[in-house]
Amino acid sequence: GCHQYTNRSCEECLKNVTCLWCASSKRCMEYPVRRILPPADLCELRSARWGVCWVNFEALIIAMSVVGGTLLIMLGVCCCCCCCKKKSKKQVSGGPDKDDERAAREREKRRVRQEERRAEMKSRHDEIRRKYGTV
Repeated sequence: GCHQYTNRSCEECLKNVTCLWCASSKRCMEYPVRRILPPADLCELRSARWGVCWVNFEALIIAMSVVGGTLLIMLGVCCCCCCCKKKSKKQVSGGPDKDDERAAREREKRRVRQEERRAEMKSRHDEIRRKYGTV
């Protein structure tokens, strides 16, 4: 296990992921998996190294907390921005969107054109019927 690297170097100890290096006592020990943080009687947080030798456990925890907190805040801000944009788009004209209004006008224009075409076709057919006396 990890105890064979005691009194050697931090790098040798931490080659194994399950090991924890205590700089103050130069001991290499199994990481106490059952507890999230190594207990103070085992090794104080300032001296404990895990994963990398150049960052102590205290700094590692603080850095991870800051990064995690920053990510959560950014996520929250993004969610708020998205919600606000959706709400503001709906409330700009005080009713339906401008796109909806434009689409409704287009539909109305098409309907009017179709009615005109129908009337035109009907009048042509009526003319043809009159011309050939089928009315």
